[in-house]
Amino acid sequence: MSRIAYVNGAYVPHRDAAVHIEDRGYQFADGVYEVIAVQGGRLVDERPHLDRLDRSLAELRIRPPMSREVLRGVMREVLRRNYIADGSIYIQMTRGVAPRDHAFPAKAATSVVMTAKRARVQPTQMVEDGIRVVTVPDIRWGRCDIKTVSLLPNVLAKQQAKQAGAYEAWLVDRDGHVTEGSSTNAWIVTKDGKLVTRAATQAILNGITRQAVIKLARNNGLKLEERAFSVEDAKTAREAFLTSTTSHVLAVTQIDDTVIGNGKAGSFALKLRAIYLDYAEGPGASS
Repeated sequence: MSRIAYVNGAYVPHRDAAVHIEDRGYQFADGVYEVIAVQGGRLVDERPHLDRLDRSLAELRIRPPMSREVLRGVMREVLRRNYIADGSIYIQMTRGVAPRDHAFPAKAATSVVMTAKRARVQPTQMVEDGIRVVTVPDIRWGRCDIKTVSLLPNVLAKQQAKQAGAYEAWLVDRDGHVTEGSSTNAWIVTKDGKLVTRAATQAILNGITRQAVIKLARNNGLKLEERAFSVEDAKTAREAFLTSTTSHVLAVTQIDDTVIGNGKAGSFALKLRAIYLDYAEGPGASS
């Protein structure tokens, strides 16, 4: 059955979905986006995702195209038309269509695109064995806290990881500290069992799954610090893992050529993954 996309008020076959060539998202990456997971037909952490979408729009001074109530209705219609029970929905909003000029157009209607797709099941072996990441220089701009569609540095990092046979690239700042992954947040577990992840500043995107895992970890009595950690800290850590909307919690068992721990997913990563999945299927989901 053909996939259905939403484009500026119309539900159209995915293969026919298109925007104008002078859409500012296409010409200037002048837009923002969100990806929300769907579990059992329910959206996971819908409110935090939409709160972050509103924040991203406000930071770029893009007008919201519709009320949240209307947006939520459109999202559910996209999911319904695509028969999505487990998967994700992608929402993109740009400043709209206008003659090409760097400055904001005086009049432009915010463009909205939505698509949905089914989830790819992560192989059990990947969960148990963990994945490999490579470290690359962080060459992104200074406002990584805004979820913009300007992702070229992330694309280059992800491609470098792919060519190296790795799952992800961890970005490293000028001080030798890991900021985050190209599409994930980065975590380590210290030798004394303390969780560490970068503080949510303008240097990283404050992942929604990251926020949920922080709360769940604290609720379960785990010690946690939000601070910078070096590549060397990561390579000598007890465990390492990453979080994201689509990867959930996934153990990192090799960084560059260094094996972490015994080369298998550790107890912290596996426990947090189980806790998070229970949360996503229960209190974190909204119908």
